[in-house]
Amino acid sequence: MCLAVPGKVVKVKGSEGLVDFGGAKRWVNISLVDAKAGSYVIVHAGFAIQTLGKREALETIALWAEMLDKMGEDVKDA
Repeated sequence: MCLAVPGKVVKVKGSEGLVDFGGAKRWVNISLVDAKAGSYVIVHAGFAIQTLGKREALETIALWAEMLDKMGEDVKDA
């Protein structure tokens, strides 16, 4: 299964962007998209593959948080 994760670009340095994934920050390659600090991106395998508008990004991040919370509940119930 492949996952692409949304995050916010907080800093750009050449073809790399420091992306915040809800507190965990990672450098990713942003050469495939037009991303600037403040942009929201979808990241897969270390590459930003798409930019998102703020509203869509925040909705997607909220869905991720909901899924992760649910997964945590499932683990506790096992």
